[in-house]
Formats: sequence, structure tokens, C-alpha cells
Amino acid sequence: MYAVILAGGGGTRLWPLSTPERPKPFIPLLGDETLFERTVRRLLEGDEPGTAAADVFVVADRRHSRLVREQVPAGVSVLDEPVGRNTAAAIALATVAIERPEDEVMVVLPADHAIEREDVFRGVIGDAARGVARGAFGIEAPLVTLGIEVARPATEYGYLRPQPSYLPVDREDTLIHGLRVYPLEAFEEKPDERRAAELVASPGAAWNAGMFLWRRRAIRDALEEFAPDVLGAVAAAHRAGTLVEAYPSIRSISIDYAVMERAAASGRVVMAAMDVGWSDLGGWGALLAALGCPGGGRVVQAGESVAAGPSDLVVRRRDGRLVLDAGPLGGILDADGPSALLVGAASGRPIVMDLIQRVRAAEERLP
Repeated sequence: MYAVILAGGGGTRLWPLSTPERPKPFIPLLGDETLFERTVRRLLEGDEPGTAAADVFVVADRRHSRLVREQVPAGVSVLDEPVGRNTAAAIALATVAIERPEDEVMVVLPADHAIEREDVFRGVIGDAARGVARGAFGIEAPLVTLGIEVARPATEYGYLRPQPSYLPVDREDTLIHGLRVYPLEAFEEKPDERRAAELVASPGAAWNAGMFLWRRRAIRDALEEFAPDVLGAVAAAHRAGTLVEAYPSIRSISIDYAVMERAAASGRVVMAAMDVGWSDLGGWGALLAALGCPGGGRVVQAGESVAAGPSDLVVRRRDGRLVLDAGPLGGILDADGPSALLVGAASGRPIVMDLIQRVRAAEERLP
């Protein structure tokens, strides 16, 4: 098995902590490690999944190449994308540029997620690589997607729906290498509140976490079938050494839209759900919860005015430097740049201040 970490994304929902120069994966949000550093370490520690540094590859926008190389241990390889063109192009690049055996299992992971139960997560990856990705439900080379057991009717996540014919959830034939797995009926995009409530009550449904396993040849074949323009352009440019010139014109599309949804419709996708204490830290509310801080939050864009009260905090940049202010007492926050209004977070001010100081220190280490 080898691992491909996708270190992309702008983290705009965490402005002004994240910036174009230092996006979300490269910020020490939960402690001294960045999310990206945690993602790499998670793969290298423990007996599972048995990944060495030489088995880990990172695909990143070349704008962040220096950050990536500063934060990876020796032996980890980095593939630079000339520009970010979404996950289908990034996975296509990994498929053609990384020389590994055709039947070896590739695991694809985002660089910016938080996982509390890391040992459980590593066990899931190992079991899925040894078993499910090598064949399941009569599919010789399935595309495997790892989801998260649903805990609430979330509207901010997409969902995975198992084929109803393989329910109830405790059937013997759905237990493979210790994992409860199902053929995937469909991906479902972020639902409204009514549909989210229905999905939570649906047996086997899971949140789509953007984590995948497949044999190298399986994803190459799927890209050739469902996104030949993306794979063809990446492969030709890689062979010719013209990625810089060709990459900006490659279609920007996610792997879900380009491949996985259509592959699921043709019966080639298998899903498994896990309970590992996962969060995508997709916004201020999720970050505050992960830090144990009360309240919720939102980004306030430049020129926007919002009410801010005595129980709120405001994160903004002043002369380029992060600062933490108390909410205007019964007043109005007039944002002169992207700011964060943390509603009801005042009692957690020390926690937020620690976060601000960590990010400041990381930024000050930049040359």
C-alpha cells in the first residue's frame, strides 16, 4: 500500500486564520502540529497500516511547495501541481507520476482533517487495503470510499448511501476483514434539513469524508472511462514535461463528480463507515468545538456589517497581524477585511488566544 495526501484547498471558511500564502492544512490549529503534519504522522506511526516514508506522496499546489517540504519528514515525496485544478486532476497526476505496481493499493487522504482515534483509523486503512480494495461483492477491482458514521443530521456534509439490497446492516456478507462494507448505491450532495434527518435515520448511511482506496490500475481505468480528458491531458503533459504549460487548461472538477458518482451508478464502488472522532474542521464552529471552546462562528467579509455583542469575540488582521478583540458591546462590527465573528465565545477567550498565538508564531517563522 502507498498513500497519496492531497494538500490543497484554500480554507476560506477559516479566514482570517488561513491565508492564500498559508492555507488551512499548514496552520497549527489544534496544537503545535499542523493538520498536514498530523496527516503524515498518522500514516507513519504504529503497526498499521505499515506505511514507511517512502510510501507517502503529497500532491500540492506549487505555491505551497516550500511549506510542504518544510513540514514533511525525510523520505516523503512531493508532487507539485503548477496550479490547483481540483481533486480529479490531482489524483490523475498521482496515478501517472508515481511508479508503483499496477495492483498495489493506493489510499487517498485529505491533508486537513482531524481524527481523534488514530489507532482505530490506522486499523481501518490497513483492513481496507488488505481486503476490500482487492475485491468485494464480486467486484474484482472496486473503488472504495471511506465514510464517517453519521452522528447528527448534518447539512454541511455529503452522504454515502448503501445499496438497500445489502441491508440490514449486520449481514454476514457485509463484514470483510473486520470492516462493515456495502456496495454503494449513490453519493448524495449536501442535503437540506429535512433530507438530512431522513438520511440519519437510513441504515448504513455515512458522511462523505473524501477518503478513498483503490488499486492503481482501478483508478486509472475509471479515469479513462469517466474523465478521459483529465487523465489524457495530465498523462500527456507529464510524459512531455509540459505540466506548467498544460495544467491551467485542464478541467477543474472533483473526483466525486468526475468519477465516483458515475462509477457508483455502474456498481463499481464499495463504501465503509468508521467512527474515529473525525472532523473536517470546515469552519469556525467546527474548529471551536474541536478546541473545546463554546460558541459558533462565521466569516465576515470586507465591507460587511454585522451585530456583535458582549459575549462575542472578533478575530481580524491589523497591519497584517492577527488580533483578538472583544465584540463591540451591543454594537456593529464593520469589517475592513475578512474577519471572524465568534458568537458566544467570550468565555473561551483563553482558548482562542492560544490559537491566535500559535498561528502568529507560525507566520513569524516565515522568511
